[in-house]
Amino acid sequence: MRDAAWPRPRRDRPARCTPLGRRATVEEIAAPYAFLVSPAAACVTGSILAADGGYTAT
Repeated sequence: MRDAAWPRPRRDRPARCTPLGRRATVEEIAAPYAFLVSPAAACVTGSILAADGGYTAT
């Protein structure tokens, strides 16, 4: 993501609104997707996996 394109107050707002208190890293966003395409997720069907730092839980 190009952070420089957004003014700082607008860029930092999502981080303040999550229980995590910060923006997720690329690795933290990629990990759930890697799980979903792995054999370990063979029985996961019809589910929504939110990788949003708790934003939808608040």
